[in-house]
Amino acid sequence: MKSLEVNLGKLVLQNPITTASGCFGYGTEYSDFVDLDSLGAITLKSITLNQREGNPTPRIAETPSGMMNSIGLANCGIKEFIQEKLPALEHLKKVKVIANIAGHSTEENVELAEILDGQKRVDAIELNISCPNVDAGGLAFCQDMAQLKVLLNKVRAKTDKPLIVKLAANVHDIVNLAQVCEGEGADMLSLINTVTGLEVDIENRKLFFSRGYAGLSGPAIRPIALKAVYDVSRVVKLPIIGMGGIANIDDVVKFLMVGADAVSVGMMNFVEPDISQRLVGGLQGYIRAKNIGLKDLTLN
Repeated sequence: MKSLEVNLGKLVLQNPITTASGCFGYGTEYSDFVDLDSLGAITLKSITLNQREGNPTPRIAETPSGMMNSIGLANCGIKEFIQEKLPALEHLKKVKVIANIAGHSTEENVELAEILDGQKRVDAIELNISCPNVDAGGLAFCQDMAQLKVLLNKVRAKTDKPLIVKLAANVHDIVNLAQVCEGEGADMLSLINTVTGLEVDIENRKLFFSRGYAGLSGPAIRPIALKAVYDVSRVVKLPIIGMGGIANIDDVVKFLMVGADAVSVGMMNFVEPDISQRLVGGLQGYIRAKNIGLKDLTLN
């Protein structure tokens, strides 16, 4: 059997199938459907210092080939995260655990990184600077390069754990953004986050979401995500976790071929709760049938 192990710099995964933050809860919610220890990594729901209720309802809308969300980073807060959520994952031996931090300021992200640096069950930290559903933090960090450099420099100084920076495609220049992340000490990149969009309630003649804009995910954004991974991988040397609309093994292969080192499953977890584990088996079957290794999954 050919190995599926992937080396993402400081982070080594038993296979390249991971789950996207916000689409897999705190991991345990999916334990009835997935053997968590069969995955490469699980990325947990975004965390902030204090508990956050998120945006008003409605917060979800179905769209052709996808869904829109305006959850607004609802989460339990760092105290409950450490006391209850992480201990529930202690029994897992093989899967890596990635904590996603989404502070509303540089200072909050720095404090979160420092706290999580001391948590043994956290194998890596993903810095979310691309959420479109909040008024502070999120995409704002991507729009001010000076502020972004300060943020990355300060967060990097507070943790020795692998630092992943999560980027969005709806920015002026994602390649330049990736280069800044590389220059300021990021260990790897994850891309892309949801794509900003808008939905309308025609019965009440108003915007569907209270904030107006929301994040589009699912197969509808896959071509955008593939382009982002392709463009960034040709400029930066950092490992890339590709995501955005992955729904089957063909999608996994496409991301690996255009430059991703691992992939992350998002929206489809809601449709097919066991998809991540099935993709592990599907990828093993694919490379066995082709009699190739993961490193052979490149474009000609």
